[in-house]
Amino acid sequence: MGAESTYKLQVPASTQQLSLVRDFVTSHAKDYGFPEQEVEEIRLAVDEAMTNVIKHAYRFDESKTVFITLGKQKKEFWVAIQDKGDAFDITAYKEPDVSERVKLGLKGGVGVFLIRKLMDKVEYSRKNAHNEIKMTKKL
Repeated sequence: MGAESTYKLQVPASTQQLSLVRDFVTSHAKDYGFPEQEVEEIRLAVDEAMTNVIKHAYRFDESKTVFITLGKQKKEFWVAIQDKGDAFDITAYKEPDVSERVKLGLKGGVGVFLIRKLMDKVEYSRKNAHNEIKMTKKL
């Protein structure tokens, strides 16, 4: 388990691709040895991140492409999602009051919050017109 392994997937920015991406990530997380609960947490975090790219970065433009790379090294499993759409400004992000949103029956608006709660480390970056969210979970 010492050597790093990486795997890549490229998909159109379409919600119809979400199940393919979930299956890709789930398969590798299971193979790496995560218990079922943590596999589900990784899967949900990736699903939220992908949905945010499709909805916010690409505004549902299915002609655009999303790049998914995942890696395993030592006791860490990471998933990086890249796009060339509108950048997410993490500095402008304000954590939602989840209980208030539930009480009011509001849907959405908690994706970044969930990703941060489910994963051990979440990093946002932009380089050469590429946005990236890198999510890491420790085994």
